[in-house]
Amino acid sequence: MNQLPIEVGSVVRSKAGRDQGRLFLVVSEVDDDFVMIANGDLRKLDRLKKKRRKHLKPTGTVIGALRDRLSQGEKVEDHELRAWLREEEEKFVQV
Repeated sequence: MNQLPIEVGSVVRSKAGRDQGRLFLVVSEVDDDFVMIANGDLRKLDRLKKKRRKHLKPTGTVIGALRDRLSQGEKVEDHELRAWLREEEEKFVQV
């Protein structure tokens, strides 16, 4: 099965846990099994959630601006995460 990669900047949907069905952005990679995610609302950047990759479903979208800013060490705000995720959620509603 050819699965999309889960990398920094990826928009993912939680498949398991209390946050099941919610959209998140991958903020960092911990190791081969875990990533750190946030959505700027319930999970803010100052309190990231550690989540197993197998419990996340990639949407196929990567926010390049987020990936670039994080790699350069620039600060990203929670309201920016919410805005990016709102745009993604609107794409799913339209489909």
